[in-house]
Amino acid sequence: METQVSSRMKKFLLVMNCIILAIGNCGGPLITRLYFIKGGKRIWLSSWLETAGWPIILIPLAFSYFNRRKSQDKMLATYDNNNNNNNNNTKVVLMTPRILIASIGIGVLTGVDNYLYAYGVAKLPVSTSALLIASQLAFTAGFAFLLVKQKFTAYSINSIFLLTLGAVVLALHANGDRPNGEPKKEYVLGFILTLGAAALYGLILPLFELMYKKAKQSITYTLVLEIQAVYCFFGTVVCTIGMIINKDFQAISREAKAFELGEGRYYIVIVWSAILWQCFFLGAIGVVYSSSSLVSGILITVLLPATEILGVVFYGEKFTAEKGVSLVLSIWGFISYLYGDVKGSKKTENQYPEQEMIDKTCTP
Repeated sequence: METQVSSRMKKFLLVMNCIILAIGNCGGPLITRLYFIKGGKRIWLSSWLETAGWPIILIPLAFSYFNRRKSQDKMLATYDNNNNNNNNNTKVVLMTPRILIASIGIGVLTGVDNYLYAYGVAKLPVSTSALLIASQLAFTAGFAFLLVKQKFTAYSINSIFLLTLGAVVLALHANGDRPNGEPKKEYVLGFILTLGAAALYGLILPLFELMYKKAKQSITYTLVLEIQAVYCFFGTVVCTIGMIINKDFQAISREAKAFELGEGRYYIVIVWSAILWQCFFLGAIGVVYSSSSLVSGILITVLLPATEILGVVFYGEKFTAEKGVSLVLSIWGFISYLYGDVKGSKKTENQYPEQEMIDKTCTP
């Protein structure tokens, strides 16, 4: 049986997934916005691209299965030589029906969330939509408390408050950031749907953590990749239905010819959009696996100011005073959480030797 990874390996996976999440979290919104500002108009297509890159996951999965199969063959040979009949321990643990159903349900929610987010990016500057998504942390914290009994410290509460306040400051003065030619009604609807996307994804992250806790089987990183493939597939199915109804597939070739950057670059933008968004989703659930849904939500929120600045640099979006205040609050909130986490870690390390001596004393 494939066992859970060691503590050291989990730390390595946490760092790796943080890097993957950073690439997807910054690159995904930027390339989606590029699609819209250069002539793209299909919201369902943009939604579809957020999870359509799921076949990429099959590559590391195939590698994992190949290595696991080789390892099992060696174990079986050893058991046969020793006349050991406990071969059941070497069987591959597949995804249980419980996890499969949960992954499908999360996939459907993700498909809806894709559309809400894509609509917001289509109507709002990427810097504005990025800061609105910061409110996701408050939703993640609330749902984490309800679903997985997440424990909070004064520092984590202060961090959540500051990050959420940053989004509120932006919301109160957002109308002046409306792009030229964008109807006020469409802008307001984009604003509302972006907040809806933040709330829904704030629920999805704790649902992953709850699924890991209730799985009743060993949660390996291979299983995490399987979950990623399943839920992204069903998220893509939801968006595919939307594309069929909206006749987006028939419009792709026409849209490519009219794309400002050229037909060839249109398809490059499409492909990289799918790849970068897959990095985001893999990084997000990977951090949940390696740490918690709250940490994943905090990292997503912390990376938003970087996306905001990149939007100003690459697309010439306005950097208003409200965005500056929101950026400062976001950084302040992250520092607060980081300080509390470091302080908590030191406290645990200081207590550990004492606990170890107590355990040795009490051991007969």
